[in-house]
Amino acid sequence: MFKKLILLVASLISFSAFSVNVNTASADEIAANLKGVGENKAAAIVVYREANGPFKSLKGLTQVKGIGAATIDKNREEIEL
Repeated sequence: MFKKLILLVASLISFSAFSVNVNTASADEIAANLKGVGENKAAAIVVYREANGPFKSLKGLTQVKGIGAATIDKNREEIEL
């Protein structure tokens, strides 16, 4: 029982450590969890979100300067809306 609980907690921590909600996360969280997205691009995501409201689709992220389809494809499994 204890071993199963440890495995469950580890899997939950692992899942949450790699996914990021781009509509609520800070720039630091975005930069830390998305491949190819550094501090400047992460800050641009937050600025765009604050000016235009939450992202409704992954494609909407391409409106942010420096975020293209390749970046989204690399991070598709990690991005939450």
